[in-house]
Amino acid sequence: MCRQSATVCLIKSPTRQHRLIGPLALRLRTLADPRHRRGKRHSFVSVLLVACSAVLTGARSFAAIGQWAASAPQDTLARLGARATTVLNVRIAPSAATIRRVLNAACPGGLADLLGSDPAGADTLAVDGKSARGSRHGEIPAAHLLAAITGAGLTVTQLRVPGKTNEITCFDALLAPYDLTGVTVSADALHCQRDHARFLVEEKKAHYAFTVKRNQKNLHRQLATLPWEKASAKFYDRTDAHGRLETRVVQALTITDLGVDFPHAVQVAKIVRHRTQRKTGKRSRETVYVITDLASREASPERIAKIVRSQWIIENRLHFVRDTAFAEDASTVRTGHGPDNMATLRSFAINTLRASGHANIAAGLREMSYDGFRRPLDLLGLA
Repeated sequence: MCRQSATVCLIKSPTRQHRLIGPLALRLRTLADPRHRRGKRHSFVSVLLVACSAVLTGARSFAAIGQWAASAPQDTLARLGARATTVLNVRIAPSAATIRRVLNAACPGGLADLLGSDPAGADTLAVDGKSARGSRHGEIPAAHLLAAITGAGLTVTQLRVPGKTNEITCFDALLAPYDLTGVTVSADALHCQRDHARFLVEEKKAHYAFTVKRNQKNLHRQLATLPWEKASAKFYDRTDAHGRLETRVVQALTITDLGVDFPHAVQVAKIVRHRTQRKTGKRSRETVYVITDLASREASPERIAKIVRSQWIIENRLHFVRDTAFAEDASTVRTGHGPDNMATLRSFAINTLRASGHANIAAGLREMSYDGFRRPLDLLGLA
């Protein structure tokens, strides 16, 4: 069983050597073709390359990918490795039905790993989940995808959370294949779990910074009663965005001798957020705590504030972008591994555009579409 699939797949997850093998086409060749050997007319890799290229131009569905392929000229199909007839050597594009079958059956874990970024050496890594709302069908719940993204905004991988469980059970499996030595992993309050802390520190040699809210009642109560008046290290920050003015005060306190019961915990930060809505003038205040194994010499209040902000990257630079640029929540891809693999292709397109210098993903997609049969292939390094 693939570590990233709720159903049985044909291969194990790719190793780090597979992920770093080089050109995209070579990496994809390490992924097993899920189709029966009889009746195959198009190569597995060429269909995946067609999908990668079409999504880079803004294609949002199997039908759109198929339409892009059907309109592609002969030189583009040749670069993609499309099937050629034996008599006239005419390249034939895969149909939308073929593309749908392949993407519904391809191993989602392997594809996500092969198309993701390597987190080794990253400063921070944020973990969070998102539901693809349009994938809900009858009594079948929407696909819920747990993803990891670096502080630079590059998606590492994703995992589909099985329907009868939640993100907590998938946390270790998501990060297990990666070298996270020295990386600080941040997560929201749901993942403030003792087993997660042990896994990161003891097995992955990484650091953690978990938000603590009232879902962890005892821990939250214990942190709230710490002697915060003795916290001499403070950091003040102010932002004016999204229609609100927000002021944050961050205090940090070393807790090694204060009896806090959490594995490897060394320091706790108290973050008080004061918000004022520009339009209405409404004011609000929120207090959250962050627990970490980073000592004060490794993480000042200012650095802790930066780590907490890095957790927002996964929402602002991945989930929000997939919703706005690709209309992911409106997508009705529902069957098989389709929702997982389409989300992976969207994340790969975002990674590719961001790595090539496009800060605005929507503008990058438009630029690709202006010469939609050459620019995407050039960007993917397809000769």
